[in-house]
Amino acid sequence: MEKPLINITYCPKCGWMLRSAYMAQEILTTFVDEVKGVTLLPSEISGVFTITINDKLIFDRKQMQRFPEIKELKQLIRDEVNPSMNLGHSDLKQP
Repeated sequence: MEKPLINITYCPKCGWMLRSAYMAQEILTTFVDEVKGVTLLPSEISGVFTITINDKLIFDRKQMQRFPEIKELKQLIRDEVNPSMNLGHSDLKQP
């Protein structure tokens, strides 16, 4: 089974490249054995920030009206690539 590829499409005009790069770093660090890679794709459409796994949309900033928290993003990715994976402190529920 081929490892999934994650795409982060972001609006460079909005200044979201650094946010995208940070998220890519977190994903690659956490899912080193589970994903093929993370691709950053600058959008030509303003305001775009989406995250897909093998072309399946898992987060859209416009739909959610916010950016994902890193913990939330890791949980969404884990649920797609390896549901049994323990994320350690990222799995703990907040009181």
